Amino acid sequence: MFKKKSLRINSYLGYGTNTRLRAIGRALKDENIDFSGNTGTLKTLHNIYKQFESDEIPNEEITLHLPEGKSFTTKTDTEGYYFFDKKTTIESHLIDDKGWVHYTISYKNIFKKNITNSNAFSGKMLVPSQEASYGIISDIDDTILHTGVASLFKWRVIANTFFKNFDRRLPLEGTVKFYKKLQSGKNKHASNPVFYVSNSPWNLYDYLNAFLCKHGFPEGPILLRDFRTPFDKTPKPKSPHKQSEILNLLQLYPKLKFVLIGDSGEKDADIYTKIAKDHPNRILAIYLRSVNHKRKEKRIQKIISSFKSTPILLVRTTIEAEEHARKFDIL
Repeated sequence: MFKKKSLRINSYLGYGTNTRLRAIGRALKDENIDFSGNTGTLKTLHNIYKQFESDEIPNEEITLHLPEGKSFTTKTDTEGYYFFDKKTTIESHLIDDKGWVHYTISYKNIFKKNITNSNAFSGKMLVPSQEASYGIISDIDDTILHTGVASLFKWRVIANTFFKNFDRRLPLEGTVKFYKKLQSGKNKHASNPVFYVSNSPWNLYDYLNAFLCKHGFPEGPILLRDFRTPFDKTPKPKSPHKQSEILNLLQLYPKLKFVLIGDSGEKDADIYTKIAKDHPNRILAIYLRSVNHKRKEKRIQKIISSFKSTPILLVRTTIEAEEHARKFDIL
């Protein structure tokens, strides 16, 4: 007989406010995936395959427990995802010194013998400090991690993601220090929240999170998208994923201004400039890292030369971005 797989809950880093709880994650059968301590190609390929071939737990009740007794329950969707968006009061003493509220997630009606260790999985939600000067929203692919989204048929994306473990990949030069400086801001207090937005699917969350942690990037929610197949019959989103996520952040934090960071490889310039135009005085600066693609950069330069609403820069080195940020009183 085959051994029955244990169940787990992947709780992704969430974000909210003192009066609003937002948490997302996924209920899955445990595949015992471990990216750490192994840089072998076959093992990496096996781990990535297991993440895409995940066995989700659909239509299952999930309960989120806040400290001091508050709890909320919701159901997973057909692909095992759950999403909490609740109005509640988050007492200030429940927020740690880095802005995180810790909670536990559990299955409501699953026998404990099917759960690894215990029916309690940790999670946390970022509540930006009232002292934050601004927020940072950054793309991942080819912005801080060389991926190759501009390559023909995106072959470099496949090679880099499926055949290289996260610890064999390096961040683009200077990005870690730059992001830490942005997080600290002019007052040198690490209170500015950082959000990572990518078109990568949620299946790669553990991989990307491990990469960010290993290299010391500021901790922040990683906002990915659902993986669609050619046979997916669910309605396509009305607006691009990055645009939707950024607009959600602008709406949730109406008093917070943002720095947007992306690359010149895809549609970041179009999305970011539209957001800055539609939300005047909310975007402090836009940085677009060069992907060394002449045709794409020619188009980006046209966008930059005609856009006057917000400071915008095509970045070839991180030093250029730092100097620009100081010029506009961001650093």
